[in-house]
Amino acid sequence: MFFHDDALFPENQEKLVITVAPYGPEWEPGDFRDDLPLTMDEHVQQAVDCYEAGATVLHIHVRELDGKGSKRLSQFNELLSRLREAVPEMILQVGGSISFAPEGAGADAKWLSDDTRHMLAELDPKPDQVTIAINTSQMNIVELMTDDDIAGTSFTRPEVYEAYREMYVPAGPGWVEEHLMRLQANGIQPHFQLSSIPQLETVERLIRRGGYTGPMMVTWVGIGGGFDGPNPYNMMEFIRRVPDGAVLTLETLMRSCLPVNTMAIAMGLHTRCGNEDTLWGRKGEKMTSVRQIEQLVRIAGELGREVATGKEARQIYRLDERYRDADETLAKIGFAPNRKPGQVGFTHHA
Repeated sequence: MFFHDDALFPENQEKLVITVAPYGPEWEPGDFRDDLPLTMDEHVQQAVDCYEAGATVLHIHVRELDGKGSKRLSQFNELLSRLREAVPEMILQVGGSISFAPEGAGADAKWLSDDTRHMLAELDPKPDQVTIAINTSQMNIVELMTDDDIAGTSFTRPEVYEAYREMYVPAGPGWVEEHLMRLQANGIQPHFQLSSIPQLETVERLIRRGGYTGPMMVTWVGIGGGFDGPNPYNMMEFIRRVPDGAVLTLETLMRSCLPVNTMAIAMGLHTRCGNEDTLWGRKGEKMTSVRQIEQLVRIAGELGREVATGKEARQIYRLDERYRDADETLAKIGFAPNRKPGQVGFTHHA
């Protein structure tokens, strides 16, 4: 992304889109019962509260009454239907992992089968977005967690900790191509969850070969354990490599969330918060998803950056745009064009 001399002036920045992930599928309800919804009514109320606080993108998982993350698509359909009524202007973004919570002592924390994940393209009512991982990789979400981060939670149980330590993301090229095709065919926008520049480069190659034609929505996921860590050098190099026409959100975990989100606000990028990413405010003090949103709204206000309404967020995300082919997609997103036969030297858009 290119930063002009006046790029840090808030009047030259897009309005801030706040994504909230308030369903924390990795946690057990008792880890923070005040903020982890259990019943369907609680799921819906959580969305309403987050929207009223200022979040306009809702990252969705569903919990069963036994406290485990739901793997039933019927549960997702029911929640999506109720959310369309309760928060009609929110962008509904289903987490492509569905649920990775381990079942029973010593069970693996793993994503569902490829065929099951493809069924996210068949949800009814359909979500606005489904997140998609690129390239199979380790996803050890506890690598950066401190003793303070997990104190008093289910992660202090060795079998739970070990399950998440050994987790990985299955996202091979065949599955990615098929999943993108199904999402696009059903009018669902993919939201690319990328952990590093190699994954960003894979997305670019997919676009160059016509495997994806549409706006580029990206979240940089700096959570360590096989992903980039929340190191500013990692973050800034990723930002530098993202094309100018993409929409970029920054995500990390635990008490790195606030400083990374603050940098995102200042640079004209977008933010993500919620109990899926962190349970904490100040050290040792739990902080609800709603309070995290309110904190980001305050910081944006101090920096002079306006927060997008639901309608404005939908415009920023270009949910209704579709592109003809690879050439149009490259031009709209801001990648250099493909090389024409016989063309030499560097390529650039007129």
